[in-house]
Amino acid sequence: MIDRMIFTAMAGARNAVDQLAVTANNMANAATPGFREQLAAFRAVPVVGEGAPTRVSSVDSTPGFSSVGGRIEQTGNPFDLALEGDGWFTVKRPDGSLAYTRAGRLSVDSGGVLRVAGGAALQGDNGELRMPAGSVPEVGGDGAVFARREGEVTGTLVGRLRIVRADPGALDRGPDGLYQATTALPLAGSTAVRVRQGASESSNVSVSEAMVQMISQTRMFELSMQMVRNADQNARSANQLITAAR
Repeated sequence: MIDRMIFTAMAGARNAVDQLAVTANNMANAATPGFREQLAAFRAVPVVGEGAPTRVSSVDSTPGFSSVGGRIEQTGNPFDLALEGDGWFTVKRPDGSLAYTRAGRLSVDSGGVLRVAGGAALQGDNGELRMPAGSVPEVGGDGAVFARREGEVTGTLVGRLRIVRADPGALDRGPDGLYQATTALPLAGSTAVRVRQGASESSNVSVSEAMVQMISQTRMFELSMQMVRNADQNARSANQLITAAR
C-alpha cells in the first residue's frame, strides 16, 4: 500500500514539473511576436498489467495551443506584417519543408529573399518573394507584395503572400517555434484574411494568468512531495512497531 502511495505521489510530482515547464516556456515567450500559448492538461491512461484492469493513471500532455489572437500593435515599420483573422503566413524551412507562423517581422537577406525571424523564407503563391536591391516592400490588404525604390511613385509587383487557414488541431508546434500541418494534405489558401503592414501581432500569453498557473502547479508539486514524506514516515513507524512487537 505504501509503495502504491509513493508511486501515485511521484507520478503527480512529475506531471506537475512537466506542466511547470510548459507554463515557464509560455512566460518566456510573452513578448515574442505571434507566439501562441501552449496548453497543458491531464489525461487518463489505463494501467497495464495483471491485477490492475480497472485502475487508471494520469499523465500530462500538451493537446495544442490557444487559438486566441494576440494584440495587433502599430510599429510603422514596412517590414512588419500582421494578419487580421485566423490565417497563417507560409514559410519554408532551410530543409525545404513548409511551415506556418503568425510572426510577420521580416528581413531581407543578401539575395533579396524576404525571411521571418529564425531564417525561414516567406512564401508567395509562386515560391520565395525576392526584393530588388534598394527597394522597400509595400503590402496590400490582399497580400500583394510590391517593391518600391526611393523616388518611385508605384512599385513593381513581386508576388502575393501565400496565406492559409487551419483549425488549431490541424497544426503542431515544432522545436523552431514554427507550426507544421498534422497531415500530408495541403492547407487551403484564404483570401478572406487581411494583411496589415506596419503592424505586429503580440504574443497571446497572459502573464497574470501564467503566474496563477505556476502558483497552482507549484502547490501541486509540494502536495505530492508531502505525500512522499508522509509515506516514508508511515513506513518508518510501521517498522518500529514491528520491531517492538518482536
